[in-house]
Amino acid sequence: MNFSDKTVLITGASRGIGRAVATQFAEQGARVVVHYRQNEASARQVLSSLAGAGHIMLQADLRQAEAVWSLVDTTVAELGRLDVLVNNAGVFRQHPIDAVSFADWQDAWRDTLAVNLLGPAYLCFHAAAHMMKTGGGRIVNISSRGAFRGEPDAPAYGASKAGLNAMSQSLAKALAGENIFVYAVAPGFVETDMAAESLAGPKGEEIRRQSPLGRVARPEEVARTVLFLAAPGSEFLTGGIVDINGASYLRA
Repeated sequence: MNFSDKTVLITGASRGIGRAVATQFAEQGARVVVHYRQNEASARQVLSSLAGAGHIMLQADLRQAEAVWSLVDTTVAELGRLDVLVNNAGVFRQHPIDAVSFADWQDAWRDTLAVNLLGPAYLCFHAAAHMMKTGGGRIVNISSRGAFRGEPDAPAYGASKAGLNAMSQSLAKALAGENIFVYAVAPGFVETDMAAESLAGPKGEEIRRQSPLGRVARPEEVARTVLFLAAPGSEFLTGGIVDINGASYLRA
């Protein structure tokens, strides 16, 4: 895969899956935009580690529609174009219905949907508007196994990822005529900061045994799938949702 002369915007690129995606795109010649919300030090570390040149880092709170617009606008202003958008940033908040107050329940839903669904939706709008002017592009949305099997302790997370899947498929149909192709990838557990507490806790071994491989995914494995979808030749996969869960959850 060769992404020379391509500009790739990756949200939540200061750690985990986003960092792995940024690293692999840079290794394949892309100019990478490392987005972060608050961890500037980690984002700067990622930026300095990337192969090649021309990369930048940008801060934005995806809860704010104006910040989302500025993120795309600044990318285009500084790097000239936007070819690939990877919506990776997300939050996971536990809020079991039988253990939280209604105020906490409301707050968890508002915050989770704002970051995991509305932010990506707004980014897709602004990115697509630019891509339509420049001949096309790719959008890869990072979903979750939880969209299919449910998240009983974090229902807003499961719902947000299910919504992200539906949006991806709707936009795939809406944008194909503009040479813009839209995909989702749905990992299970991945070795990231978000999953570290669960994997290190008493249920860690049980989680690893969910897969016949006896482990969880590595961020680099998810990143390789993202690059495959963003590369030429995957056009007829548009609208597809690719499971990356080591056969820990199989859906019809």
